[in-house]
Amino acid sequence: MARDDVGQSQAPVWLDAEAGDFEVFKAQVAREAVAEDYPLAAEISQNVPIYTGDLVQARAGDTAARRELMSEWVRVLGEGPGVIVIRDAMEDLAVVDEATDIFSRIIEEEKAGAGGGGDHFAKPGANDRIWNAVQKHCLAAPENFAAYYASDALAMASEAWLGRGYQMTAQVNRVNPGGAAQSPHRDYHLGFMSPEQMSAYPAHIHRVSPVLTLQGGVAHCDMPLESGPTVFLPFSQTFFEGYLAFSRPEFQAYFADHHVQLPLNKGDAIFFNPALMHGAGENKTTNTYRMANLLQVSSAFGRAMEALDRTTMCKVLYPVLQSGPLSEQARDNVIAATAEGYAFPTSLDSDPPIGGLAPASQADLMRAALSTGTSEADFAAEMDAWEARRRA
Repeated sequence: MARDDVGQSQAPVWLDAEAGDFEVFKAQVAREAVAEDYPLAAEISQNVPIYTGDLVQARAGDTAARRELMSEWVRVLGEGPGVIVIRDAMEDLAVVDEATDIFSRIIEEEKAGAGGGGDHFAKPGANDRIWNAVQKHCLAAPENFAAYYASDALAMASEAWLGRGYQMTAQVNRVNPGGAAQSPHRDYHLGFMSPEQMSAYPAHIHRVSPVLTLQGGVAHCDMPLESGPTVFLPFSQTFFEGYLAFSRPEFQAYFADHHVQLPLNKGDAIFFNPALMHGAGENKTTNTYRMANLLQVSSAFGRAMEALDRTTMCKVLYPVLQSGPLSEQARDNVIAATAEGYAFPTSLDSDPPIGGLAPASQADLMRAALSTGTSEADFAAEMDAWEARRRA
């Protein structure tokens, strides 16, 4: 690491696919979580602090007690093991059972229609998904939705990591008997990119990405180990270069030998840092349809100040870029200032991540159209179709 004229260390600004020292990684994840560091946990199992729904309920209505518990969760999620389990997080299992019936009905309706497409970190069709489960749940059964998301455990975990104004989304995942395990990975945002795409973001973005989202899940059935509940590598979220490094063979092999896995009961919840190395396990049973409501909670700060009609801007600008004298680099600069350069948020039902971890962005489509000489009328139609695909 270089040093500047006043002796301060200079960390690299740009990372590449070989970033991250494997020996440093092994030292960081070899730690042990001890009870005195997490005094409010009922127990620590395989380096995972476990809390009770009764504790959450007892503290939810008292500001000081609530913040004390949330503060401990922040320590776990940040520099600690990176994952918490809340036993009996959902107070009323009848609410969970009703939601399960609603989700199952939605799955069957979508399978009978034209649903399906892509998935993240698993082959298409390897499981049953409900994209945009929050909206679909709300519209299908608003009373059950209200009872479900009234949970203090879900709200407090989200607020602890992200603060006020967080945005809740969810994707129901049902892994049927024989369903294969996911590839171990980190999650959204950078975790949904290829190494080449990740390398385009400076190092400080790799540091910021994990604090913009929180991953969680509610068990909708009992999940014994053989049914494949999520596997984790505690403390792996602390390895800075993990977004780029974790796909390398030595990291994957280490995960295979050292990951942990806890059984869950219906109504339990689990929350983890999106940078934690993890993956859904293999369902080795013949009769357990392992269903979880996977929560993807986002910071309120992940949004621009102004709302722009970028689709209209792209249509107006396209003939200018198509016939203008700009170099390819200058043209890309204009596209970056105009088009939506990020694939999300979108409707993953109609705009699935086929062929990659994310669908094409508006900027991707605009660059491709200019490259292939797409006509102005055809490009306008493509922009309208892109916008329509993204509507839930």
